[in-house]
Amino acid sequence: QVQLVESGGGLVQAGGSLRLSCAASGRTFSSYAMVWFRQAPGKERDLVAAITRSGINTYSEFVKGRFTISRDNAKNTVYLQMNSLKPEDTAVYYCAARSSTYYSIEVRTYDYWGQGTQVTVSS
Repeated sequence: QVQLVESGGGLVQAGGSLRLSCAASGRTFSSYAMVWFRQAPGKERDLVAAITRSGINTYSEFVKGRFTISRDNAKNTVYLQMNSLKPEDTAVYYCAARSSTYYSIEVRTYDYWGQGTQVTVSS
């Protein structure tokens, strides 16, 4: 069993930055592909960024060039650095883990989820 706890969300003005953290406990963190999803009110949960267990990153088009995902296996933590934030980035952000080499865009394929952290970007 893996427990994921997100932190770092909050209210920020457009153009500002936030850094989200997702701390994992339980089984071997380094064996998991880690991702960040987000869900705005009334919308589906969308993949934001992913990092494989070997450290390869990928990003959705709507955050590419502004967000950076990273992981620290020694601290069992994955991060999402969010720069140049826009009002449309407002959502609840979730980290998730799956025991696989590769990430997936399908929500149902993830074994573990955090509780979510709210990010609100004001215009």
